[in-house]
Amino acid sequence: MRARYGLPLKITAVGAAIGAAGLAYAAGFEARSFRLRRVAVPVLPQGARPLRVLQISDIHMVSGQRKKRAWLQSLAGLRPDFVVNTGDNLSDPEAVPELLDALGPLMGFPGVYVFGSNDYYGPKLRNPARYLVEKIQGRHGLNGNAPVVGAVHNPWEPMRDAFDEAGWLGLSNTRGHLKIDGLDIAFTGLDDPHIKRDRYAEVSGGPETGADLSIGVVHAPYLRSLDAFTRDGYPLILAGHTHGGQLCVPFYGALVTNCDLDTDRVKGLSSHASGGHRSYLHVSAGCGTNRYTPVRFACPPEATLLTLTPRD
Repeated sequence: MRARYGLPLKITAVGAAIGAAGLAYAAGFEARSFRLRRVAVPVLPQGARPLRVLQISDIHMVSGQRKKRAWLQSLAGLRPDFVVNTGDNLSDPEAVPELLDALGPLMGFPGVYVFGSNDYYGPKLRNPARYLVEKIQGRHGLNGNAPVVGAVHNPWEPMRDAFDEAGWLGLSNTRGHLKIDGLDIAFTGLDDPHIKRDRYAEVSGGPETGADLSIGVVHAPYLRSLDAFTRDGYPLILAGHTHGGQLCVPFYGALVTNCDLDTDRVKGLSSHASGGHRSYLHVSAGCGTNRYTPVRFACPPEATLLTLTPRD
């Protein structure tokens, strides 16, 4: 008697093989295929020389990630004028020494930083489909979801102390300045909106009077933060958090941003309008992943070298 299930079984086997090959590519190759994005942003005063800003984000360091460490160390060869770290450095509470080793050469340059939720708390295993469900329901992080219970607390204090000792400015709900090539670069930063630690009222008031450039810095680009920075007249906002969508559809793009930002601006340079003002917005796709979902598809890990140029 002829088997009736031969063709469906073959189709199933082929589908499984394709899925396995895609997973192997996403985890074994693309998640470690580090790239450098380069963009120019016209925000400096007329006559100023261009400044090179290296933005790193969403490293999610896990012990043993030697290729990522070496790549981050190599970025010092770009000789940036200053570094902006937009958070989520950890995905392993044991990885602080390896993170600091990876960032050691970059900590020789002036820099600023904010933290993200994964600097404070360890990740949990969760179904990736939940990101789509939360997008549909308008819930992201602690913005609409129940408070986290039983979270692993990451050792963020030694990381903060090392950054501070290197001279990097912590910008969690505070302001700071860097003097770069005779220019006064002012920063206003927020703690992570994804877990409702942002306190814009504590830093409101707009760009610093007399500064040559004021930059807003935040980990997760929630609209309330982008609106506040833009309404106050900041010409440039830097953020991370989105992973560029992480698992994207070729020729279509990201399905989710893990916040209320639209997918058209999930990574790279765009703009944001609010209150009659418009700001440049750069969202880094980041160079890591949650340790429980170590895959990327159609969205390679990256850092960005922003060249700040004089305004038109």
